[in-house]
Amino acid sequence: MSQDLMRLDIQGMTCAACVSSVEMIVNKHESVKAVNVNLPLNSAAIQLHNNAPESATEEIIQKIKQGGFGASRPKQSKDRRSILEQHVSLEGRKAALALILALPTIYLTMFADDLGDFSGFDLRLLLAAIMTIPVYFWSGFGFITRAWKSIRRGGANMDVLIHLGTSVAFIWSCGVVLAGKYDSLPNVLVNAEHVFFDGVVFIIGFVLLGNYLESAAKLKATDAIHSLMQLQPNQARVVADDEFTEMVDVALVKVGTLVKIKTGETIPIDGILEDCKASIDQSTITGEAYPVRKSSGDEVYGGTIVLDGTVLLRTNKVAEDTLLANIISMVEDAQSGKAPIQRLVDKISAIFVPVVIILALVSGLFWATFGHDMIDNPMNSGYELALMVIISTLVIACPCALGLATPIALVIGTSVGAQNGLLIKGIDALESVNRCKVMVVDKTGTVTMGRPRVSHIEIIDCEVKEILSIAAALEQESVHPLASAIITSWANVTSDRPEINDIQTMPGMGMVGEYSGQVVAAGNLALMVEVGVELDSEMKQRITKSTKKGISIVFVCQGTKLLGWMELSDRIRDSSKIAVKRAKQLGLEVVMLTGDNQVSAESIANQVGIDRVISGVKPNEKAEQIKSLQSSGDKVIMIGDGINDAAALSIADVGIAMGAGSDIALDAADFVLIRNDLIDAVSSIELGNATMRRIRSNLGWAFSYNVIGIPLAMGLLLPFTGFLLPPAYAAAAMSLSSVSVVGNSLILRWWRPIAE
Repeated sequence: MSQDLMRLDIQGMTCAACVSSVEMIVNKHESVKAVNVNLPLNSAAIQLHNNAPESATEEIIQKIKQGGFGASRPKQSKDRRSILEQHVSLEGRKAALALILALPTIYLTMFADDLGDFSGFDLRLLLAAIMTIPVYFWSGFGFITRAWKSIRRGGANMDVLIHLGTSVAFIWSCGVVLAGKYDSLPNVLVNAEHVFFDGVVFIIGFVLLGNYLESAAKLKATDAIHSLMQLQPNQARVVADDEFTEMVDVALVKVGTLVKIKTGETIPIDGILEDCKASIDQSTITGEAYPVRKSSGDEVYGGTIVLDGTVLLRTNKVAEDTLLANIISMVEDAQSGKAPIQRLVDKISAIFVPVVIILALVSGLFWATFGHDMIDNPMNSGYELALMVIISTLVIACPCALGLATPIALVIGTSVGAQNGLLIKGIDALESVNRCKVMVVDKTGTVTMGRPRVSHIEIIDCEVKEILSIAAALEQESVHPLASAIITSWANVTSDRPEINDIQTMPGMGMVGEYSGQVVAAGNLALMVEVGVELDSEMKQRITKSTKKGISIVFVCQGTKLLGWMELSDRIRDSSKIAVKRAKQLGLEVVMLTGDNQVSAESIANQVGIDRVISGVKPNEKAEQIKSLQSSGDKVIMIGDGINDAAALSIADVGIAMGAGSDIALDAADFVLIRNDLIDAVSSIELGNATMRRIRSNLGWAFSYNVIGIPLAMGLLLPFTGFLLPPAYAAAAMSLSSVSVVGNSLILRWWRPIAE
């Protein structure tokens, strides 16, 4: 059953518990197949059943709003960015107010001498309360509203913890201030020696500061994808006739439209150059450091820049189908994914807050009961000690770090990859590539340039024109690189091409047909044997000598008579040797899998440092070879570019498709390379490994922080060392946990691909 994918912008999420709440709300709708909510991107990707009514989207939006969150259809990138920037700025102002007032508040509550009375109130404490009120009710208002929304929907998130902690401290402290004048209040307040106004201000200030730094970091994390979205111009200069041009909205430009681009302008849409040459800066799309020279007939991409000359291009894509649009879509899909470990984290986060509240109450009850008898009680009161423990425990516990650990690293990793022409199609690919031990590479188009040329023609019983004509006629329906080379060579020699009937493809061998009542064939040695051609020992020696050069040979026969053969050479990519060496350094065994003969394949393999070669493999056998490699227990990476590689790419644990490969190959792959370069394949593996290292370290830090911090806040060390974690310190530690996770992930922004 097919599903429609719907995306929504989500507002009001602060932690992993919020993510779980939104997903639970959305999953309750009968039209929903699956949902993934992304905290760093503040978005939701929702799969609807194909029979979902048109009203489903609005119904889901309303359900999310009723649950206490904001929801809307995706905004334009510019608008979304502006909203996020405004939010970050507001968080910064609120944090600044809290931290500015924190200094006089802590002075008044802890260091100031007695300032006398004011209308029966302790002036020192009254001033501290006045300082705290704007912080609690303005800076901390967001915690209050979001906490109550969470409680009303039957859940609990970080805001509930912050609100409970600050409210308990604020109400207690106000009660102590009032007890100074009204001695009719409970004795526990009248006799209290401590207030927590400083804790309230510091908690809100530190948490808001942490939120500000976190939000600013999340903005930086999305810089790459935002930059990609800004690359495509809004308008294109369309040539209406030979001279007249007009500016047209890019979204309205159709396939086949002639578009003019001047020097220094960005190409608005994909197309083919017509009657012109130009240097194109493709770094924004492919990550290439140097401009690429393009001429008539070459394809250029929207988002790239014309460096010299005025060019004309004939569009071959509409705006929504350009390479840039597909890159953005692929990155967004990858960022919407969720790792299995993150799903576990989300489940933990859903019960995390209630568990913390219970722990806070239990520890508070313990110290309220036994704290009076402690000699080293820093509060001199069991009730005040209990209150301090409750506040610290509530404040220090933070599911935010857990919720951000995986998605923030994934967002940055996929974005950085896209900037460098390395597209990651999902989180599963990242997890798998990290565990792979074998890297399988195709030869033609992967290790080599994939642009072979006819370097020599060996004639036995015909003329050059004849062998080229027959071969070209047979290969006209083939998409193999060798076929293109033969047709190019034929076109340079003659225009004659015989009419050959019943042309058939022999998978892994070549082409056969019928000419003048005889079978004609062009292909490898196996095909010659298949059609009954016999070779004497002398001829076999000549063939063996040629194959040792690392070249490919295409034999041509008519009936059982061998007409001759063509030797085709394909230049090895300059970067292939570097790529293989780097792959080995990563602990990967590199295997060449090719349909070419053993001698030729081994010659190429030896030149680039590949130790193991599997040759003579038919297209339908490549997938079986991958399975055979997997049977030993090793996970396998397959790198290829053609239709012949699609099945192998799909069956491999990780498939990496070269960018110029077929659509089938690209669909089957887990990683897509914009450039046709093996070194980019190894770079994508390194990026996957680097991203997973960040995810693991993030999760390790987030879990360790809570495992260590919560017991400390509960007073675990108090009986043994006299150490008790103050609420302000707990707030600082909580904020630090989220910021550290985001900061650790931001290191990925400086990742760079392997240099050639």
